[in-house]
Amino acid sequence: MAVNRVPVLKRCRSLGLDPIYLGIDKKSNRQLKRANRKVSEYGLQLREKQKAKFIYGVLEKPFHNYYLKADRMKGMTGENLMVMLERRLDNVVFRLGLARTRKEARQIVGHKHVLVNGRQVKIPSYLIKAGDTIEIKEKCKGSQRYKDILEVTSGRLVPEWLEADQENLKGTVKELPNREAIDVPVNEMLIVELYSK
Repeated sequence: MAVNRVPVLKRCRSLGLDPIYLGIDKKSNRQLKRANRKVSEYGLQLREKQKAKFIYGVLEKPFHNYYLKADRMKGMTGENLMVMLERRLDNVVFRLGLARTRKEARQIVGHKHVLVNGRQVKIPSYLIKAGDTIEIKEKCKGSQRYKDILEVTSGRLVPEWLEADQENLKGTVKELPNREAIDVPVNEMLIVELYSK
């Protein structure tokens, strides 16, 4: 599997992104040394796509597949794309406060700690549906790792489309998210324009 080894804060600086969207509390004191060049339309579109890919931890091919699937669905393609990215299991685990970052959520899912409706799921890109129950396996609940995670994420706001029970390390998907409920600073219309060329 391809791994992006660029330091996270450096990548956030280059994309003009606040690390808090990744679940990271650190701030970079450095400023990006960028000449005051005018960015082309293509450059703006590409940056928005790179932002979305970086936030959700998705590589180019699966991201393009999400776009094609969103294009075939009813409604606006950009909104469909953002909703599909938000419905990924690793993202939902992060949003419920069961992981500090999306990368950690991906690792937790990959290590088979997550049950969806009582069944073990180890695929981070698994798309959840309305009414699904997500919880950490019973044998993993007592580990020190999850105590540390809850300490860090206890004050984090859970989106209104999710219902979290942090004491029992579980949550429920009340409904599928709409674009207004997704607080990611990405202009999805630019991504649609980029792919529709």
